[in-house]
Amino acid sequence: MSTLEVDGLTKVYGTGATALSSISFEVRKGELLSIVGPSGCGKTTLLKCVSGLVAPTSGAVRLLGRAVDGVPEGLAVVFQDYSRSLFPWMRVAQNVEFPLLTLPLSRQERAERVEESLAAVGLADKGGRYPWQLSGGMQQRVAIARALAYRPRVLLMDEPFASVDAQTRSGLEDLTRRVHLEFDMTILFVTHDIDESVYLADRLIVLRASPGSVLTELVIDLPGVRDQVSTKQLPSFVRQRSLVAQHIRNAASRENV
Repeated sequence: MSTLEVDGLTKVYGTGATALSSISFEVRKGELLSIVGPSGCGKTTLLKCVSGLVAPTSGAVRLLGRAVDGVPEGLAVVFQDYSRSLFPWMRVAQNVEFPLLTLPLSRQERAERVEESLAAVGLADKGGRYPWQLSGGMQQRVAIARALAYRPRVLLMDEPFASVDAQTRSGLEDLTRRVHLEFDMTILFVTHDIDESVYLADRLIVLRASPGSVLTELVIDLPGVRDQVSTKQLPSFVRQRSLVAQHIRNAASRENV
């Protein structure tokens, strides 16, 4: 059984605009699935529907076989706007601990999860600081640590590195791959960046332009452990990156809408 299933998902807004049209896919346990597509193809709307933040017009989302009809347990989201996702009046460790307060954990268990999660993202010595004392890249690492501490069945990431510089972005991409492998994390990663979508993914879905629908699905043939320099020099990376770029061009063309 797939960890996450999206079946015939359609979203029509009150204005009559169709954002998503009959989207179906699945995310297997321990898989990192990238979703990429042209601007306006409904990627963020899709993630909101998958997370239960927005109700679809028709179709279904199932997490571990159970229908998602609100924000489900066992699911965490890392948003693009890290500055709004963290509480500025709380220290870093308190931000990471916050979602754990709803779980049946002792204070010691919460502290152990916070410590482990901050160490996993390279912030073991930053727990006592406030978010505003950290760089943008570090703040996004805090958001990832908070998601890890919750131990989600599925981690949703909505263009999480779009607001950071290129060098920081590369480091966060590598962090995502490392977390994915070390924690056997199931991740649904939405991005508009072609290189990022290929570099991160085990499998990749390209969406058509609005209304969003699935154009094609690709299995990414790259080593499990990847490197920003050597992996992106591989002929297989160059070939797959070019293929995805061509699919996105097709997805945005009038004949494929």
